[in-house]
Amino acid sequence: MQTTPLQVDGESCVHIAMPDITTLRIGVLCGGLSPERPGSLTSGEHAAKALVEAGLTADLIDTVDVALSTLKDRSDVALLAVHGLGGEDGKIQGALDTLGIPYTGSGVMASAIGMHKPTFKLMLAREQINTPSWTVLDSSLSTDATLSVVRNTIGYPVFVKPSSGGGSLAAGIAQDEAQLRELIEATQEDYAEYMVEEYVRGIPCTVGLIEVEGRLQTLPVHDVETEREFYDYAAKHDPALRVEHCPSILPAPVTEIMQYIARRVFRMIGAHGVLRVDFLAGAGGRVTCLEVNTLPGLSERGNLATMARAASIPYEVLVQHLVKTAFTKPQYLP
Repeated sequence: MQTTPLQVDGESCVHIAMPDITTLRIGVLCGGLSPERPGSLTSGEHAAKALVEAGLTADLIDTVDVALSTLKDRSDVALLAVHGLGGEDGKIQGALDTLGIPYTGSGVMASAIGMHKPTFKLMLAREQINTPSWTVLDSSLSTDATLSVVRNTIGYPVFVKPSSGGGSLAAGIAQDEAQLRELIEATQEDYAEYMVEEYVRGIPCTVGLIEVEGRLQTLPVHDVETEREFYDYAAKHDPALRVEHCPSILPAPVTEIMQYIARRVFRMIGAHGVLRVDFLAGAGGRVTCLEVNTLPGLSERGNLATMARAASIPYEVLVQHLVKTAFTKPQYLP
């Protein structure tokens, strides 16, 4: 094994024992039962293919088809390509910790914080990082009571989305109370909890961070133009509905503050290995932080891969860097 210092923002913080990944059985975990299953399957397929083409041993594993307790018999390390509830919310991370299987990305705590948007936004507010004002839809309140809360705290228009979820699924904009009532009644059965936040008009942007040879690297900012009402599920999965720029064409002071905030967020939630932080570049130079993704999509054409390529990291190399993050965690990671 090769011993390497892990550095965060250039400072060595722990020492690690890095195995030769060419000798490892890499279980690429994907699928699951969340609404984000299709994207997860694509992530897993692309990552597994890249590993095999690089001469590594990769086993594509749909978590629906196997008992996690059997993973140790077929995998030395888990590359996590699972998305959504049950995958990136700390559940599978806790199971792998218990089984003693190294896995890529963040631990239980950072994963749970990243998935639950209200908790993440409370931390942003505490750190005085700009984020849209919000309220959580209390399931014990009637729709009329909820409308009253929104009217008296946020005002319109508002953006509605699940408190735990991704891909812009079950999300939408309400311009007034009638539209908010319609959104609430149409979606309230799909997820356990929703949140309503201030609608900020702006350019969707994202910043990726990836650990490369023991050093956390901040990737170029990626921005998107779309004619859709917002950067919704359709625009995220249909290239014809968006125009991407990476590196971003926004002014350098705007992209630099996003990169700075992304690094702060990484430390704030205790993330490890890889992270993607989403922003809006609004009017008057406002940069507002929306949410965080502790397991960014691994599609070869996805945002993380696009940002990595802009930083001269080919996709097959990116995936190998991700595998190595499984072995650079501190001895105890919450």
